[in-house]
Amino acid sequence: MPVHVTKPVTVLAGHKVTTQEICAEIRTRMPEHPRLGAFLRSMGGCGVDTRYFSRPFAEVVEDVGVASRNRTAFADARSMAVAAARRALAAVGLASGDIDAIVASHTTSWTVPGLDVHLVEALGLRPDVSRVALTSSACAGGTQALIRAADQLAARPGGKVLVVVAEALSTIYHAHEDNIESMIYKVLFGDSAGACVVTDVPLESGFAIESAFEYVLPNSLDRYWSEVDAAGVHFRSTRKALGAPKEVLPAVLGWLGSWRPEFAVIHPGGPRIISEVAAALGLGEQDAGHSFASLEENGNLGGNAVLDVLGRNHATPPPDGAEGLIVAFGPGFSAACVRGVWRAPTAER
Repeated sequence: MPVHVTKPVTVLAGHKVTTQEICAEIRTRMPEHPRLGAFLRSMGGCGVDTRYFSRPFAEVVEDVGVASRNRTAFADARSMAVAAARRALAAVGLASGDIDAIVASHTTSWTVPGLDVHLVEALGLRPDVSRVALTSSACAGGTQALIRAADQLAARPGGKVLVVVAEALSTIYHAHEDNIESMIYKVLFGDSAGACVVTDVPLESGFAIESAFEYVLPNSLDRYWSEVDAAGVHFRSTRKALGAPKEVLPAVLGWLGSWRPEFAVIHPGGPRIISEVAAALGLGEQDAGHSFASLEENGNLGGNAVLDVLGRNHATPPPDGAEGLIVAFGPGFSAACVRGVWRAPTAER
């Protein structure tokens, strides 16, 4: 039986920062750097015009140390998560006591208890609510959260599952790092939270999950990873990361068999990722317009990125019964996919 996803709500952080502003800061900070031109070209090719940081840009570039960065990142992620969750519940007329389970994904700051427990208290969820905490899924967090929500409903039919993803990715912005990967990450990411409700009875029109697929590329721990030092959290990668999405696509296509989607929600990790996935699925770049728009306007929102793209589909919804695919990639290197159909509210069942 399919499970239904309400329209995701995305809450963006409060400080809009343009790519031009970031590039200007780099020029000012390291005007004589021998690779400045290469840095600026790579940053300009990320497909991002604007992103939103939870703190003013002048504060983000300060070297304040890991303790301060961690506290700020979690406080801001929690605040955005609470706002997104409240809006998602209100949108479908649910109260906090109606929620039977919560799946929360948050990677960008270490904390105990985790975001899931904080949300139980902040939202006034029932003390006996089931909890699933995803703490290192990063960019795959939104799709994996939807999969775990479906698992909850398979085990406990008739429930209502709240999915919340929050990331303060500006915490990995380190002004003095001067390698090409760090320069790309400076312009690629934005801060946000997203939330939706997953049920086995439709509450409104939207995506209905029918099946899911998760895959970890063998011997891929050297694609993406994070490190923590006295300055804070750093996101690392090697050149192998550029080809990692293409490496996992054969496994995804093997799962799909001859089936191909009529629409796709593709994780906007970068223009190349969107284009390669769309092509592999037999779709054109015009079919991935919501993914490109999310990337351009908000940057890569990490785990919330696919929720933001899925929410954009509600503005120009696919036809009732259209078959679709949600696909995201995360460190590992991993892929998380959800196959389903679009259901309109007035269609006869």
